[in-house]
Amino acid sequence: MGEWLEIPLRYHTQRRIIHLDMDAFYASVEIREQPELKTKAVVVGPDPRQTGGHGVVTTANYVARKFGVHSAMPAAQALKLIPREQLVFVPPHFELYREVSAQIHQLFHQITDVVEPISLDEAFLDVTNNKRHEHNTIKLAQWLQQQILQQTHLTCSMGISYNKFLAKVASDHNKPMGRTIVRPELALAFLGELPIESFFGVGKKMQSSLHELGVYTGHDLQQLSQAELIQRYKKMGFMLYQHARGVDDSPVSNQRDRKSIGKETTFNPALTTDEAARRQLTQLSQQVAAALQKRQLHGKVLVLKLRDADFNTVTKRRSLDRYLYTATEISQEALLLWQQFGDLSRGIRLLGVTITDLFPVAYENLSLPLIF
Repeated sequence: MGEWLEIPLRYHTQRRIIHLDMDAFYASVEIREQPELKTKAVVVGPDPRQTGGHGVVTTANYVARKFGVHSAMPAAQALKLIPREQLVFVPPHFELYREVSAQIHQLFHQITDVVEPISLDEAFLDVTNNKRHEHNTIKLAQWLQQQILQQTHLTCSMGISYNKFLAKVASDHNKPMGRTIVRPELALAFLGELPIESFFGVGKKMQSSLHELGVYTGHDLQQLSQAELIQRYKKMGFMLYQHARGVDDSPVSNQRDRKSIGKETTFNPALTTDEAARRQLTQLSQQVAAALQKRQLHGKVLVLKLRDADFNTVTKRRSLDRYLYTATEISQEALLLWQQFGDLSRGIRLLGVTITDLFPVAYENLSLPLIF
């Protein structure tokens, strides 16, 4: 085997990037609307006592998080963790969250138009050249944080650095209402202290694999050679090698990225009743809605996929003049298509529901008055 030629790293430290993350956004909006909830453990999501134990936590405030509750946890588990006298379930109000998000995004654009929304409550801002002509990024972040607090009565946390990866990690470092800056000369030390799961792309499977190599922190990761990481993890290995050394050249992108999100399931034996098909379509719609909400996307086109027991496949689509986002909206449209085109004569072997023509929810052009 020939000698490994190491790919040189290029450090670009001239950019100034802010990653802004609203603090427990949905729960904080609900508490703003109902101040009496401030001392309660607020869980945004369905109350499992009213849904037969079904449903997952959308988010939770910091009081609830102290009991170990987190987003995507089964709502029934939250019920077990929090004393009944402190626990309050609040159903999500996504239209309200979108309105508040649009208001916050208006403030972003008072600083820069180079904004990359990640979700309703999270965004990257490239403030290298900003509209306020402010060279001190900490002052700029402080101004934005104060404006959000004054105009929405909500708090946020910020990470500031020369690239997106460091800014993202830094925003989680001091929550809530924190500001963390990672300067180039301190990046290696900062990264060295991070648990390995804080690095992009390191899920549970990757964690286990890295633990087998004795890697539990960024410092441990920094000890592995580029060759070893690439040979073991391919492209992901090179990204880990870069991130462990504070390198991330990905730009803050304000381009709309159209996508599609869908769920499908097969049946054996095939479905033969209208009731069973409708029940499955409702469940698929709920799964699609959860995936959309996780990524904070919504779309205007619904696609229904049908396959009969003879493996004949049909797709039907419905284009709308409004965005689909909730499980109720998606299932309503899917069931309308099923009513028009569903055919049980040969049985149903597969059902699929997909939403296409997607955009981040933050791109809704809402014109809202600012609150003073």
